[in-house]
Amino acid sequence: DDAHLGHARSSVAFDLLRRTLSALDYQVTFVKNFTDIDDKIINKMKSSRKSLETITQSYIQSYKNEMHELGVMDADIEPKATQTLPEIIQFIGVLLEKKMAYTLDDGIYFDTTKDSKYLSLSHMIIEEKSTQARAKTNDDKKNQKDFALWKFSKEGEPTYPASFGAGRPGWHIECSCMVEKHLANTHGNYQIDIHAGGADLLFPHHENEAAQTRSKSGQELSKYWMHNGFVTINGEKMSKSLDNSFFLKDALRIYDGEILRFYLLATHYRANFNFSEEDLLHTKKRLDKIYRLKKRVYGIKASSVSATFKNALLEALSDDLNISVALAAIDEWVSRSNEKLDAQPKNKGLKQTINADIQYLDTLLGIGYKDPYEYFQLGITEEEKNKINTLIKARHDAKKNRDYAQADSIRETLKEMKIQLMDRADTTQWEKIDAQ
Repeated sequence: DDAHLGHARSSVAFDLLRRTLSALDYQVTFVKNFTDIDDKIINKMKSSRKSLETITQSYIQSYKNEMHELGVMDADIEPKATQTLPEIIQFIGVLLEKKMAYTLDDGIYFDTTKDSKYLSLSHMIIEEKSTQARAKTNDDKKNQKDFALWKFSKEGEPTYPASFGAGRPGWHIECSCMVEKHLANTHGNYQIDIHAGGADLLFPHHENEAAQTRSKSGQELSKYWMHNGFVTINGEKMSKSLDNSFFLKDALRIYDGEILRFYLLATHYRANFNFSEEDLLHTKKRLDKIYRLKKRVYGIKASSVSATFKNALLEALSDDLNISVALAAIDEWVSRSNEKLDAQPKNKGLKQTINADIQYLDTLLGIGYKDPYEYFQLGITEEEKNKINTLIKARHDAKKNRDYAQADSIRETLKEMKIQLMDRADTTQWEKIDAQ
C-alpha cells in the first residue's frame, strides 16, 4: 500500500542512525528489504486484478520517491523476497531436517517449543488456547505460538516449486533469509550488528525472525535491536480502522519534505510520536532560524566545520540518538552565530565557518540544504510567483526611470501580499512572510 506516517517515522529515524554512524567513521552497510509477496499483496491482486509485479513495483517506486522527498538516502542493498526464494527454500529445508519445523495440510510451521529462547526478545506472555478453542478455529498447530514458514499452493495465488511442496513463503522467513544472504557474518555469536524497525514489529515479527535464525545457524540474528515508537494523530493511534492512517503522499502535498523530516526528527526515536499541525508549525520555526542564519552568509564559500559544533552534535547523537540535546546545541549555535555576525558583520572567515557548519547539518541531519531564499518561498504557487516577479520587475523599471512614487507603491502592494523584499546590488530577493 502507500507509505504512511509510521513508515516515514521509522525511515527518518534510522536514516539518522545511519548518518550518525557514518559521521563517527564507522563503515556502514545499510540494507532495507521489500516484502513483495504476502497475504495483503495477494488480496490486492485479487481486488485489482493486477499482477504481483505490477502492484509491488508501483508501490516500491512511490515509496522510494516519497523517501527521497524526506531526505532519506537509498539503502546500499534493497533486496526483494521474490529474489530470495532459493535461499528461503533451503532455509526451511534445514529447519525440517533439524526437526525444528513440521508439516500440516496447509503448510510448514516452525515449532516454537524447540527454541528455548523463544520470547526472550519481546518478553511476551502468551497463554495457550484451550483444546476446544483450537478445534473451533481448525487450528492444528502444535502450539498457538507456532507460525507458518511456507504456505502450500491455493488457487489464484502465486506459487513457487519446492521439494517439500509448491507454495509461497510466510512473512517472517523472508527477512531471516535476506539477512543471511546479504549481511550475515557466519562467524561469531551474531549475524548482524543492528536490526531496526517499528515497535509494532517487535512481536511477532522480530521475535519469529530471531527464533528462525537462531534455530538454523546457532547464531543470534542481531547484536542490537532498535525500535521506534508508535505514531498517533491528534492523540489517536494511527489506524486504518479509525480512518486516520495519514498517508505520506497526502502529508507531502501540504508540507515540504524537509520541514516534515525535521518535525519527525525532533522527537526521540523510541518515544511515541503525536502528529499535530500546531506542533509541526512550532518545530518549523526552529528550521526557519537556521535558514535565516544561512541568508546572512549567503554566497560565501564554506571552509571547515567548527570542531566544537561538530563534537557537540556527535556527542548528543552517540547517546542513543539523543535528538533533544542535539537540537539544543543547534539552537545555541544559531544564537551564538548571530551574535558574532552582529559584532563582526564583515568577518569573512566567520561566515565561511558558519556556512561549513550548515553544510554539516545537511550531512548529519539531512536539513539546511535548500537555497535560503527559495526556502522562504515554499508554499507559493507558480502563478503567484509569476505575479510577484512581474511586480518586482515593474518596481525595478520604475526605479530605473526615477519614478520612486510608483516603486514605493509596488512595494506596498507586495507588502499587502505578505511579500518582503531584500534589495541587493544586482538583484532583488523576496520571501513570503510566515510562508510554510
